[in-house]
Amino acid sequence: MRKLTYFIACSLDGFIGDPEGDATEMYRFVDEEFTEFLTAHYPETISTPGRRALGLDHLENKRFDTVVQGRGSYDVALKEGITSPYAHLRQYVASRGLTESPDPQVELITDDLIGKIRELKAERGGLDIYLCGGAQLAGALFGEVDELVVKSYPFAYGTGMPMFASASGVREFGLDEVRAFGNGVVVRTYGRKR
Repeated sequence: MRKLTYFIACSLDGFIGDPEGDATEMYRFVDEEFTEFLTAHYPETISTPGRRALGLDHLENKRFDTVVQGRGSYDVALKEGITSPYAHLRQYVASRGLTESPDPQVELITDDLIGKIRELKAERGGLDIYLCGGAQLAGALFGEVDELVVKSYPFAYGTGMPMFASASGVREFGLDEVRAFGNGVVVRTYGRKR
């Protein structure tokens, strides 16, 4: 069974962006040490344009072969004219509003989101599934998340977009790994307890 991993950046107070969802405040913490960590352990989480800018197109996927993102996350790329932000992965966008994909490499999930995720998780072989965000999609998939990789940045928003919007019920996760960086970033990995 493939895992659905919510790989997410957040502030110390657990927000993935300000109240409007803007997360640019976090970019300043992506320094050389942190980039080396990402490229060594999670190269597929770097967008295709980002990989090209950093000269990392040659890196093979290590953890994920599929990405699922919400419409809000996808819109960030679309606003930059990028219709296939993770061309090195199989791409899905969950959206009730889009009726046609702007790119043949991006498949839309317009209904039965949980059914589609369970179908992807049940596939044999391959790597795991990267849940890219955002908050609404993570909330809708709260019960399906098998692993959390939380990149905590050393500042607080005070208010903002939560990691899981509209999630209900309690899910318990066990701490598997902690990695701290010189700039104050901490990456924690949790596995869901079943």
